[in-house]
Amino acid sequence: MEYEYAEVTILDDGKLSKGVNRKGIAFYNNLINELLANGIQPLVSIFHWDLPQALEDEYQGFLSPQIADDFRDYAELCFQEFGDRIKHWITINEPYTYAVFGYALGFDAPGRCSYYNGCAAGDAATEPYIVAHHLLLAHAKTVNLYREQYKAKQKGKIGISLISNWFVPYSTKEEDIDAAQRGLDFMFGWFIDPVTYGDYPASMHKAAKNRLPKFTIEETEMVKNSYDFLGLNYYTSTYAANIPYVDVVNYVTDAHVHQTGKKNEIPIGEPTGLETNFVVPKGLQDLLVYTKKKYKNPIIYVTENGMSDANVTTVQQGVDDLERAEYIRQHLLAIKDALQDGVNVKGYFVWALLDNFEWRWGYTQRYGINYVDFNNNLKRYPKRSALWLKEFLSGREIFRFDY
Repeated sequence: MEYEYAEVTILDDGKLSKGVNRKGIAFYNNLINELLANGIQPLVSIFHWDLPQALEDEYQGFLSPQIADDFRDYAELCFQEFGDRIKHWITINEPYTYAVFGYALGFDAPGRCSYYNGCAAGDAATEPYIVAHHLLLAHAKTVNLYREQYKAKQKGKIGISLISNWFVPYSTKEEDIDAAQRGLDFMFGWFIDPVTYGDYPASMHKAAKNRLPKFTIEETEMVKNSYDFLGLNYYTSTYAANIPYVDVVNYVTDAHVHQTGKKNEIPIGEPTGLETNFVVPKGLQDLLVYTKKKYKNPIIYVTENGMSDANVTTVQQGVDDLERAEYIRQHLLAIKDALQDGVNVKGYFVWALLDNFEWRWGYTQRYGINYVDFNNNLKRYPKRSALWLKEFLSGREIFRFDY
């Protein structure tokens, strides 16, 4: 459910008390019904970073604990209006990205970070942790509400989608092995530890100390085991090397990890359209197996996986995406290997169906399996990856690319 455009906002000014937008409700009812009529079961994300500006203006959004109740109210409206047809809910997509890129690095809205990083407002030493804490509380309150009042009669499931790289030690040195675990803790464990066990990883407590918010006893019980399934977004892996000393204290430096895609100038995988990403299907298998072993073998949906093209200017150039088809194939094989390792993977989503607006990259990065001609009334053309995926889903040879 999105707040990005006024005509599909379902709450006026982001609060239930300010009124419900019935046109927005009708928009989503029509969308859901059309999907179901075409044999498509929706998996709905309640929040994908689109915070209503009114809540940012009133109390600074997720920097305030007030957000948890307003988020729960918004989610309840979704359950009431759409829950008779929606059987899979995701409360929040990538809380890591929202907290880090919005409050530690300042790249995404609301563009906060420390002044030495060039931001006019913010504190990268505290705000990412505060925002993450409130994201988790909003998630847990929503899950608690759904389980108590809607789950039995609507017969649905609810979860959260987390993003993580896989981290490979840069060397066999113990300090680099430890750095790889810290890198994973600060990206993945930051959120999956609380929703599974009720608290943050020990490495985060040790590094951030009193800058890391604490859950009350009641909050711990509410956050713990607060998902029926886990959404997992995976794109790439990285080497992790230990940094023994840092002279600036903030979220980015707290882990004491240097991340790199190269080791002795040899890539960990093949680079994708985004220069910081490398194609490492084995990393997806390793992350899935790690999640199974450490976090009670949850039901997992791979809710995002894909790669981008940059500087694509023609339809022919855009649809000839053999690299993307190979990327998808390799990651599906990695999931197959994870299934053989006993991981409970139930579904896979390619990011994305269409070329779209990719946050700070705008329209310069294309993740779609369908090409969108932004200069010709948004006309769409299936890429080779889409044609290959159609053949694969029809049960045909997984290795063929002559489409």
